[in-house]
Amino acid sequence: MRKGRLFYVIGPSGSGKDTLMQYAREKLAACNKIVFAHRYITRLPELVGENHIHLSEEEFAAKEKQGFFTMQWDSHGLRYGIGKEINFWLTQGFNVVINGSREYFFTALEKEPDMQVVLIRSSTDVLRERLKKRRRETDEEIENRLERAVLFNRICHPNVTFLENDGLLEDCGTAFIALLTQEKTAQHGNDIA
Repeated sequence: MRKGRLFYVIGPSGSGKDTLMQYAREKLAACNKIVFAHRYITRLPELVGENHIHLSEEEFAAKEKQGFFTMQWDSHGLRYGIGKEINFWLTQGFNVVINGSREYFFTALEKEPDMQVVLIRSSTDVLRERLKKRRRETDEEIENRLERAVLFNRICHPNVTFLENDGLLEDCGTAFIALLTQEKTAQHGNDIA
């Protein structure tokens, strides 16, 4: 029987999802009821961005066969996994925050119908500017990512809470932390500035 709540965080490239999650992780470091789960990814570690656990393709495939993951998906030529350790944390009463995927969203809902989905949104202009600043994509790749960002607007479910992240990190970060800690009641399917 689960006592904790699962938070599934999604957002288009450039929405600031990784930065927002890092901000909340740092602010909630002393909080004994929230765990930020690491993703297992077949991408080499980076100095900036998500703090993930790197696995080679072979390691990932072996862990998948061993039943190590509770969720896994492929995206942009990489493999992503969420370890089964989150199930233990949830039964122990911890709220667990995971970095999810839009493409895996409905599969995740089938597995975890009570999960709280947090959709981080930003305007197209802000997304474009952030993607240019990180210098990982060509102009054409950036425009492709912006086209895919529109797909997030089609997500409609009562478990989804929208956080607008066009302004200061502290503004959206404060709203995100309040949602994770349940310090204020957030209405599902509504926007939080």
